[in-house]
Amino acid sequence: MRFQLLDAAHRTAGRLRDALADPARRERNVLAALALYAALWTLYGTIAKSSQGLHPDMTELIAWSRDLAFGYAKHPPLAAWLVALWFSAQPVAEWSYYLLAMLMPTLTLWIIWRGSADYLDVEKRLVGLALLTFVPFFNFQALKFNVNTLLMPLWAATTFAFLRSYTQRSARYALLAGIAAAACMLTKYWSVFLIGGLIIAALSDKRHADYFRSVAPWLTVAAGALVLAPHIVWLVQNDFAPFGYAMTVHGEKSFAAAALGALGYLAGALGYVAVPLLVVMAAARPSRKTLADLIWPADRNRRLAATAFWAPLLLPVIAALASGTVMNSLWSMSAWSLLPVVLLSPPDVKLSPIHTRRVIVGALALPLAALIASPLVALAVHGQGPRPASAQARLLADEVERAWHAITPQPLRFVGGDTDIAYGVIAYARDRPRALPGLPRPSALELSQSGEVLVCFAEDADCWHAAARSAAKVGPSRTLDVEVARAFLGMPGREQRYAITLVPPL
Repeated sequence: MRFQLLDAAHRTAGRLRDALADPARRERNVLAALALYAALWTLYGTIAKSSQGLHPDMTELIAWSRDLAFGYAKHPPLAAWLVALWFSAQPVAEWSYYLLAMLMPTLTLWIIWRGSADYLDVEKRLVGLALLTFVPFFNFQALKFNVNTLLMPLWAATTFAFLRSYTQRSARYALLAGIAAAACMLTKYWSVFLIGGLIIAALSDKRHADYFRSVAPWLTVAAGALVLAPHIVWLVQNDFAPFGYAMTVHGEKSFAAAALGALGYLAGALGYVAVPLLVVMAAARPSRKTLADLIWPADRNRRLAATAFWAPLLLPVIAALASGTVMNSLWSMSAWSLLPVVLLSPPDVKLSPIHTRRVIVGALALPLAALIASPLVALAVHGQGPRPASAQARLLADEVERAWHAITPQPLRFVGGDTDIAYGVIAYARDRPRALPGLPRPSALELSQSGEVLVCFAEDADCWHAAARSAAKVGPSRTLDVEVARAFLGMPGREQRYAITLVPPL
């Protein structure tokens, strides 16, 4: 039976390989395969995470999306803009949010597929695409939509457009590179390492004089500056607040701590891509000469691509040691779009259709196995006790809106108190209220006319004392004590008490 299943899997993989390699139908079949990929992992996320609620990073972006601005205290604004756009057309639901999240790695894979055509034959392109689906950044990690997730397609698009603009001196790709690079910076300032890495790649190539004499780099700079201009104005007006936040949270550490963090960053990044590395090493059995060509190719176009790969990945290490910043290997999430080119482009790396079929079998098996296991994952997380602010957010939002509409017919417009709780409540509340913590505070007149709700953990005395002081500035209030417990498939969950302070409109 086991051999029959393996044989059937190989036959299926063979047919899929043939369909994806056929020039006449290749592109539409790749798109169909990627659409199926997104659907399977969205379904996995919806089921596996059904006992834990939305991650705080995700509810935070919902909160920001309801107070649109050219910047926020922690990050630039593009992720919040995208969330606002998405939920203007989609219901605010867990499945739709996971779908948005999975569109990011799926779009990244498509960009990688398109870009790899400049360096790889179709066999290697298929293997490279399939191998990336074993990297957790393209599925498990990507389900938590945040700025790192959004960076994946943006870094891939910027790199692709830069390489095309450099080698072809194309005005179209030069403009695209500038716009995409600006979008990266509007997502996370970490993208300065991508831009720095691409500058290094350009300068290290022997054709750099011709490139900088062409119009391409200046179109890139102009397009990027134009797109970034409103955010730069916002930064100046707000005293570069996100930079202060970043240094407060991640910076000003000792050299030893920064060095240890850099080692962890490199080791973790290597661990995340271990499967593609091992598969290629086992299939190709490269010699020392081939390994050297893999790391630093002799061909100038491949070397340009290799520099564009290595520089953004390694530059953060230098910056971290210089600034005393502790890094996280998850921040390498967006840096892998050229991995298939680096691994597979050496001429001595030979791959046959049988290698492609085997890799495709694994790529098909992983999401199917994950989907089968997803109910068990949800049960395991529920048994361990997920964070109450996330798991109970939907139930707590119902309690808050029930209490609010018992005292006023007006919609709930503002929720404050504990940051994670407030963001969770506004994400699930039917009135789509705005959050107060971490965002510009409405005027006293607007708050008094609209009222507010402030929610804290009942045992968090500091929070509910602060809530009482804040409520006193707006108007008369009342405080309720509620207990919430979320059951999952009949299994009781952890009980948690909350203090809800209601300030009705005047």
